[in-house]
Amino acid sequence: MPAPEYLDPRLTEHRNPRTERIDVASPLEIVDLINSEDATVAAAVHREREAVARAIELTVAAFQGGGRLIYVGAGTSGRLGVLDASECPPTFGTPPELVVGVIAGGLPALVKSQEGAEDDVTAAAAAMDRERVEPRDFVLGIAASGTTPFVRAALSRAQTLGAVTGLVSCSDPPQLLTGTCDVLILPKVGPEVLTGSTRMKAATATKLVLNTITTGAMIRMGRAYGNLMVDLMAWSDKLRDRSERIVMECCQVDRGAARRAIEAAGGSAKLAIVMVKKGLAKAEAERLLQQAGGFVRRAVGDPPPVTEARGRR
Repeated sequence: MPAPEYLDPRLTEHRNPRTERIDVASPLEIVDLINSEDATVAAAVHREREAVARAIELTVAAFQGGGRLIYVGAGTSGRLGVLDASECPPTFGTPPELVVGVIAGGLPALVKSQEGAEDDVTAAAAAMDRERVEPRDFVLGIAASGTTPFVRAALSRAQTLGAVTGLVSCSDPPQLLTGTCDVLILPKVGPEVLTGSTRMKAATATKLVLNTITTGAMIRMGRAYGNLMVDLMAWSDKLRDRSERIVMECCQVDRGAARRAIEAAGGSAKLAIVMVKKGLAKAEAERLLQQAGGFVRRAVGDPPPVTEARGRR
């Protein structure tokens, strides 16, 4: 017997038998149902570990070749791409054009749903042209269902322009993308708590994947010292405090000395560490860091071991 017409083949559109009575559940039962479904997301992402690692390699290759990582998505997927891109400059000190987020419907879609925009294939191709996509770029499409027309068209145009391409999806994509993308990352989290609401498990899985790709790529580019984000941009009191504490810990100096070193380094905690640990002036420290490929560990040796913080009594 053929399947009923109302059954969608996309995994993200399937009904979840574990939550079919959620509409009569108590608040605590709803919390438990959602939490139990969320608990499956990390395992789904882990199953895609090799593909995520490949995406990190492609991102690093793009950066080393003077290219960019460009996310493309619609709706929640597009917002997640823009979010991850926007967090790279303050976290890793990167220029805003290094990681770019393209969302169907443009900036207005970030704060107000523009659902029809996901079907505009002409706008998708135009977006790739507007971003001046070229062969040294890595364009990563994000589409929970794997079938979003805007994402498919953007990837097709990016491939025509010679770019490396990939796709993050929580359902099997069409053969057109399977056969043409350089990497496919498919964390299949299964049916949502609410059927088709991919802002839930699919979005959580997507955020985990994107965070891992950019963080992994930045680490491989020398933008961490141990697990310290020494290339952060101190644009707020919190980040200035973090920069000073990083220098204090790495160089075993007090806050005043750390602050002076960062000022002498032009605001760079990374450079300040090299200056203090090697006793160098700014220009000499810059040369040493450049010779080390931007890696602090190569320039000054290992970071200090982790000191466990003790809570106040």
